Formats: sequence, structure tokens, C-alpha cells
Amino acid sequence: MKKVVITGAAGLIGWHAAARLHAVNCAARFNKRDEEFEVVAVDRAVFSNRQMLVEALADADVILHFAGVNRASDDDVERGNPDIAANLIEACRAAGCDPHIVYANSTHYQSDTPYGRSKRLAGELLAAFTPRFTNLILPHIFGECARPYYNNVTATFIKEVISDRMPDVNPEGRVHLLHAGAAAQIAIDAGVTGQTGLLQPEARTIGVPDLLAKIVGFHQSYNAGVYPDVRDPFDLALFNSYRAALYPEGFPRVLKLNTDARGTLFEAVKGGGGGQTFLSWTEPGVTRGEHFHLDKVERFLVLKGEAVIRLRKVLTDEVWTYPVSGDAPVAVDMPTLHTHSIENVGNEPLLTLFWTNEIFDPANPDTFADPVLGKHNV
Repeated sequence: MKKVVITGAAGLIGWHAAARLHAVNCAARFNKRDEEFEVVAVDRAVFSNRQMLVEALADADVILHFAGVNRASDDDVERGNPDIAANLIEACRAAGCDPHIVYANSTHYQSDTPYGRSKRLAGELLAAFTPRFTNLILPHIFGECARPYYNNVTATFIKEVISDRMPDVNPEGRVHLLHAGAAAQIAIDAGVTGQTGLLQPEARTIGVPDLLAKIVGFHQSYNAGVYPDVRDPFDLALFNSYRAALYPEGFPRVLKLNTDARGTLFEAVKGGGGGQTFLSWTEPGVTRGEHFHLDKVERFLVLKGEAVIRLRKVLTDEVWTYPVSGDAPVAVDMPTLHTHSIENVGNEPLLTLFWTNEIFDPANPDTFADPVLGKHNV
């Protein structure tokens, strides 16, 4: 088992990295294998306490160093990242550990700005400390559960569009985007395999107006009951980021029922660029699901019976609960990186329609067993 320490674990990339390591461990447990990783999350409170930090770093094999300062006065930014790196180095020495360090640097590291100089110097300190060092140069990061109005244009656009506001944009602006999950996986792979040196993943370059237009298109299509075509991995990641921002208030989604003397007809799923539909009967008292996905779009739709759908953002404790009934069919779409379940709480078998945007691949199921209820932390 490898011990992986994540600094900045409460941040966007840190949480995505912890969730992906958690997914590997979930898969190992499900397949009756030993877990592959001991994951230690280092947040600001731990980092500010030397003893706690030293204890967290003891016997570390890999450090994914995502902690940093990017919003403060110029002086605080310039000092912040080198100070954090120096504290990490000192704590490693005190703990007697010799880990592989993957440092989340920025594409701005070559710029002559307080932030650029700060990121560059922090990287130089870490590289001088150990040859087991990966300098990971990251562009603008987006992803599920990103914080809007905080150095994240994509999350801000998503929030504004969901709120039916249209932000002002620079018509000539361009951004270079990488999904947080992809960035986290690159960092994990570099640390586990021991890849050293400069590592600069390819980003998707897009005009700022085009990015906004794409998010607006998702919102309009989804509100009209149509999934956008998400066969492009970038579009899928962006759409999943948008969907996650709809929770918890945006669900369940009421379906239009067309009823006459013959009965009732409604549309269950439209669009999505393909996928798979399947049905299940679930006996009273039985719970299905109890898993999460990294990429897959999935819809639950109860056709007959009474059920409760539960969701929980992985590695957190808050559970969202949605009572649903076949008497008034509604759609609940599972956000990625949120474990979910459906329990038959009625007295008769439960008939449920499920839809996913891809055909199930047993060799790559993108399904990680993780119970919804209970306390779950890194």
C-alpha cells in the first residue's frame, strides 16, 4: 500500500485527487483485494500545525502538493507559495521521509508577476530538495464542485447561467482549460510511477465567448428535456461540471405527462449522443446503487412504486434525499463524484428505468461501490 499525502486537499484538484484514489480503493474492496492507497488529506489546519503536519507526512511515499496562495495582496502572494514549500520541506525532514513530490505549478510560472515569481520559486525549492520531483504545469482548471467567483471562470459562468444571468465577457479572451479530474489523475500517475521533471498536459483552448455559449447551450437544452451530445470528452467533463452545480435544488426534474382516455405518455430521455437504457424490478426494502461514477451520466426514473433516492458527495457526510413515486414520474440525474442509491420504500415491487450516456463496459465500468449512508472521510 502506498501512502499518498495530498496538500490543499480541500481545494478543487485536491478533492478530485482524493476522490480518484478513493475510487481505486473502493474497487479493490469490491473485488476482495487489499486497498492500494493510504490517503492522508492535509488541509490548512494541519499545515499550520507543525506536529500534525510532521505526523501526516511520516512514511509518505507520494506527496501531491496542491496547496498554494493565489488570492491575497501582492506581498502575501509572493511570499506565500515559497513559504508553503519551505514548510513542507522542513516537515519532510523532521518526519524522515523521502517522498516523490508532485507540485501543481501554473502556466504563469514564467511570468514576472508576484504570482508567477511565487510559483516559480516554490518549484525551485522543491526541486532542490529532492530529485524525486515532478513539476506539473497546469492551465486553468475546471470541474465538478469548483467554487464560482473565485479564480474559476468556468464555475462562475455556470453559476451565472443557472441563475439566469448573462455575464459580460471579453470578446477577444481565450482560456486554456483542463478538467480537474484529468489533472488529478496525471498527478497521481506521475507520483505512483515515479515520473520526474517537467510535465505539461495538453489543454483545450477555447474563446471565452465560445465557452459561455457552450454552457448556455447545455442549460437551454437540458431545461428543454434534451441531453446535449457529450461524445467529446471535453464536452462531457464540462456538462458534468454544469450538472453538479444544479444540486441539490435542481432536482428532481418534473416530466411533462400527456394524459387522455387511453392513458399517459411521457418522454423519459432524449439526446445524449447514444447510450443505454435498462429497467429493473426491485423488491420492497431492497436498495440498489450504492456507487459513484467519475464520468458517466446516469438518470433514474421510477415508473411504478415508491422509492427514496439518496446522494452524497464522495468523501463528505451530507446526504441529499429525494422521495419519488411512479404515480408522478420525475427524473433524478446522478452527478458524477456523488455516490447514490435508490431504496424501495413501498409495499410492492419497484419498477425503475435507468439511462446512461454510454454502453456498459465490464472492462471499464466506471462504477465504484461506496455506501451512501454513514461517515466517509479521507
